[in-house]
Amino acid sequence: MDPDLAYETLPRLLVAALGGLAVGVEREWSARAAGGIRRFAGVRTFLLIGLVAGNPAPVSRAGAGIAGAPPPPPARPPPLGAIALLVVASFTVHALAGDLDATTEVAALAVLGAGWLSGSGRIALGSALAALVALVLAEKTKIHGVVEKLRSEEVGAGAHFAVLALVVLPILPAGPFGPSPGIRPQELWALVLIVSGIGFVGYIAVRWAGPTKGWGLAGLLGGLVSSTGVTLSFSRESRSPGAAQGPLAVGVVAACALVPFRVAILASLLSPAIGREVLPLLALPMAAGLAAIVLLRRRPTEPATATGPRNPLRLGSALQLTAAFQVVLYAVDAARAAFGSRGVLLSSALAGLATVDALIYSMYKLGQGPAEAFLAARALAVGVLANTLLKLALAVTLGAGGYRRLARAGLAALAVACLAGLVLF
Repeated sequence: MDPDLAYETLPRLLVAALGGLAVGVEREWSARAAGGIRRFAGVRTFLLIGLVAGNPAPVSRAGAGIAGAPPPPPARPPPLGAIALLVVASFTVHALAGDLDATTEVAALAVLGAGWLSGSGRIALGSALAALVALVLAEKTKIHGVVEKLRSEEVGAGAHFAVLALVVLPILPAGPFGPSPGIRPQELWALVLIVSGIGFVGYIAVRWAGPTKGWGLAGLLGGLVSSTGVTLSFSRESRSPGAAQGPLAVGVVAACALVPFRVAILASLLSPAIGREVLPLLALPMAAGLAAIVLLRRRPTEPATATGPRNPLRLGSALQLTAAFQVVLYAVDAARAAFGSRGVLLSSALAGLATVDALIYSMYKLGQGPAEAFLAARALAVGVLANTLLKLALAVTLGAGGYRRLARAGLAALAVACLAGLVLF
């Protein structure tokens, strides 16, 4: 065997075999836990499937030296199809006997695919697939528990999200349409899906955390959905008889402290250039938010009982968010055309009072060059400052008692840190 070929093949074969072994161990253990009932395959069978799938036939290197020509893909051995047919036959036999559980057979096909990917040189993808299959199988109980907790509203929201992401997004035109900066439906909708998806994760986390986890966690997770909504809800709750003033303040500060992290992450994902510029500006508010949470957490905690945030995966919410993104984009562009960089900063402050997410999108469209990226980063920091001041005003105006005092201290520290970041950097 060619030493070079062996050097390429053996790691692929090893990864494919280990993937099959991992899934086989889980299937063997699961069968024993079920009383020794095994349907189709155990450790050895899955290991062999991985070995066969990950073993490419000898590769012809003819033509590999032709100017820039990629090496030909490895030929796949005939046993792959035979194994797939064997798996399908196994399921058919069990289905005819009334057993419609296809978990083991599907896992075998997944191992076959993971081995094929590894044998074809896509080792990272193949190993990730095998590991994911093993994880899904091992966490069967937890996955079923999650499914049982789902409500019809959440199932419907997930289905709507799938339609919006997999059906609507691909058919939307790229654009741009209309006057500058133009409307780019596909790009705009993609960002709406990202923001809504993050919000939905927070919504699910808040509901599943339950009332025993405390106001601090509820506020932190609710901040993924809407920190302004958390501030309004908790400020009103603080006026209730016997309200947990300290923990409510912790929740509000936690929700607001999440905003600079969210802005920095989303901005970096959309534009690494803006992300590099905005991180120093938001480093101080990030640190101040964490410090405030730690200090306020020293107070006694009480369970949260208020109603959680509203499900963000509604079509109406998505359309409103789309409109907000585009309105802010036009407002920032008009302000820049009329007043230059000062106009951008002023419009960012006004936009930050309404929605930071829309501001992120508008700055992403603005920051296409080094100078624009710097201006966009400062505008984002200004928006975060304005957003923090708004929630400080809401907490002081609507809150009561110890909640108002503690929330004011925490949010004021965040605002000062935002201002310091703008001045120093």
